Amino acid sequence: MYDFQIESYSFKYSNDFSFFNSAFSQETDEKSERSINHRYAFFDYRGSNAVALVGGYVMMESDYPESEFDLYFRIGYKYHITSYLNINVSYSKYNVTVNDVYSEGFMSFDLNLEILFSPHTKFLPFLYVGGGYNASNYYVSTAAKAQGGCGFEIIVTKGIGLKLIGEYNYMFADDHLDGLIANETIDTLLRGGLGLNLYFGGKKKRKLYVEK
Repeated sequence: MYDFQIESYSFKYSNDFSFFNSAFSQETDEKSERSINHRYAFFDYRGSNAVALVGGYVMMESDYPESEFDLYFRIGYKYHITSYLNINVSYSKYNVTVNDVYSEGFMSFDLNLEILFSPHTKFLPFLYVGGGYNASNYYVSTAAKAQGGCGFEIIVTKGIGLKLIGEYNYMFADDHLDGLIANETIDTLLRGGLGLNLYFGGKKKRKLYVEK
């Protein structure tokens, strides 16, 4: 009789263990499948590489009391290390203007690390930080700089994203942008614009996710 009870408990314990093990295994498989689907969805909308184009406004903050908005243009390249992270380089051309007092042309070469918050959806907020090299026309004046920005992208069709960005630039030189050594304000730059990301590549990675 006791042997029968022990065997019954053992059988029940074995069934319970099998049930929980099966449930845990199923939950793990579902999480893995969702992760793969998210990565797969990234390639439904975007690619491993992108050409980035932006046009917009720029405004200098410097020793001049009043500065005006002016135009700037940017072209760049992005490479996605993962679906949540990319590294990008860009070239920007712009002018800074202070009423009729001062106007000068500049260019910048930037390197950024960009974090993507929902890369598997059409709507994508992002944040980036980096450093760069700023120069006036003909490289008369140059300066190192740091920059950070944020924005969002909306996929309008497969492989094409429309984005809006805002960016803050800090120059490691007091007189680089305005030519004044007044030691009152460190030269900084605000940039904002509307642009496009043109995606390409990633077919091999997409194929691997499909096969999984």
